[in-house]
Amino acid sequence: MDFAQRTIDIARQNVAEGGRPFATVIVKDGEIVAESPNMVAQTGDPTAHAEILAIREACTKLGTEHLSDATIYVLAHPCPMCLGALYYCSPAEVVFLTTRDAYEPHYVDDRKYFELGTFYEEIAKPWQERRLPMRHEPREDAVEVYRFWQERNGGERRVAGAPISV
Repeated sequence: MDFAQRTIDIARQNVAEGGRPFATVIVKDGEIVAESPNMVAQTGDPTAHAEILAIREACTKLGTEHLSDATIYVLAHPCPMCLGALYYCSPAEVVFLTTRDAYEPHYVDDRKYFELGTFYEEIAKPWQERRLPMRHEPREDAVEVYRFWQERNGGERRVAGAPISV
């Protein structure tokens, strides 16, 4: 099966049905484990990006938060939210089929605090300098939750089974 073409077909169908032009297909051992179009327009959920939905489905089916043996096909280079999710699930590979520069003449998704072209510069700033208003309200009890987690996990700080960099 042509998994890249399947990704394109899902995105095209989503547009035909009133959705946005994005899709994701997750493949493990030559089989599709999960696939999804972007469902933001249909659900009103700004986190319902194709990558997020497909990752959720694949992880639920496989019973793991780690997709280290999977290849993930996405229609476009992932947005920062989806890129973060992809880093977290640690697939073997991500294959993107177009770039922002290629699709920008046809689709733009800039928001109040977020323009894709400047986002990485924005996120690199200290939190006090970002456009998104943020306030740090330190609470020792918040840190205690993490101490409790470590205690419940035999003194370990890492999540069991998480792929680590070498």
